[in-house]
Amino acid sequence: MKLILADSNELARLGLRTILKEENVQIVSEAESSEELISQIKTFSPDLVLIDYTSKGFTIDVVPKAIQLKDSLKIVAITPEQSGQTLTHAIKSGVMSYVKKDCGLSEIVDSVKETYKGNKFFCGQILETIHKEGIDVETISDFEFSCEPIVLSEREIEVITLIAEGLTNVEISEKLFLSKHTVNTHRKTSWQNWE
Repeated sequence: MKLILADSNELARLGLRTILKEENVQIVSEAESSEELISQIKTFSPDLVLIDYTSKGFTIDVVPKAIQLKDSLKIVAITPEQSGQTLTHAIKSGVMSYVKKDCGLSEIVDSVKETYKGNKFFCGQILETIHKEGIDVETISDFEFSCEPIVLSEREIEVITLIAEGLTNVEISEKLFLSKHTVNTHRKTSWQNWE
């Protein structure tokens, strides 16, 4: 198995590298941004990417772009706490398995091994969120990403991130010095893009 670690946090990559090397996983490269990841996929043709798409320098848009480069590529997301809606968007974009950064080491290792075998894997904490919010993973994962990736501006990504964190339009408009109408437009646009 050839794997690329994709996370802008050096300490996170070091920890993951240490864990995975003990399991004889071949880490062919490490990416600190979406651009580096795309370049490294072209160079190393990995089997799997372990990515924190929420870390600085990355966006969820890199997932479908990566899969377009190599359709057999498997993606495991490893992020901090996320809402059910964010999990749904990640799965729709091509994430096959999902674990949280504070999950147990065995769950992180199992997510890589099981995903490499072609199985979906969700750590206990992610499963709890999925069940609590009534998300049907099978229906979501059957979604085929057949359109071009959605390209968003930095401001749109900033607004969508705050929406995913559960902030209201009023809170977002005050935080970003935008009108409530502009925030509402971004909210509608992001939702329509994912439907």
